[in-house]
Amino acid sequence: MVKILATGESAKTKRVFSVLAGIVRPVMNGLMGKSWKGFENLPQGGYIVCPNHLTEIDPLVVGHAIYSNGRLPRWLAKESLFKPPVLGWVMRASGQVPVSRNSASAGESLKQAQKVLDAGGVIVIYPEGTLTRDPNLWPMIGRTGAARLALQTGAPVVPMAHWGDQELLPRYSKKVYLFPRKHVTVSVGAPVDLDDLRGGPRTRTVLQEATDRIMDAITGLQAELRQEEPPAKRWDPSEHGQAQTGRSFEKPDN
Repeated sequence: MVKILATGESAKTKRVFSVLAGIVRPVMNGLMGKSWKGFENLPQGGYIVCPNHLTEIDPLVVGHAIYSNGRLPRWLAKESLFKPPVLGWVMRASGQVPVSRNSASAGESLKQAQKVLDAGGVIVIYPEGTLTRDPNLWPMIGRTGAARLALQTGAPVVPMAHWGDQELLPRYSKKVYLFPRKHVTVSVGAPVDLDDLRGGPRTRTVLQEATDRIMDAITGLQAELRQEEPPAKRWDPSEHGQAQTGRSFEKPDN
């Protein structure tokens, strides 16, 4: 039994998470061995978790780790996930935050996320915005949404990296590789130092600096897990003629 540490959660929300966890956790434990490192770095109260994005299964890996450490994770999730009847109900009932590509709606998403943080909740944001395009699966350039939310709310940003789950379900693959049994390691770092950027205007330069610090921390954690040296420069899809989002790497013709 997991003891939920967040006191501001409603009984209904806890019940929904308990049911979901009762399904997901045994499946994840059956599919993969796990190691969790650095979870003592998770602060009390509301905070933002920023993981790397390797495979379409890693939200389950991240959610499993956070929930098992006593907190209820909420994702900034693409709006389309709220449309299917069953999945949509689950997303709404568990308090996930829909994100639209429309700029006006994106502002509303940040307001909803701020409410979660103000209530002492946990928001998960993938700063890359999509699965990494880097051919060697290193974190690529980040978007500024996580930095914007952090500077707007004052919430701590906790970097997270995971490695091994991509062997179970490779990036954009439809095939799960069950054997041999895989092992995933999830590592949490100390909150990213953004104190000197808080309080002033949130200019593009400030947001980019904050984003770079977040991505540096995530990359450093992943390098430790892989025991490899990361590339000197993060992968930028636009420099390689790639689309920023979607399963296809190719840019659509105008």
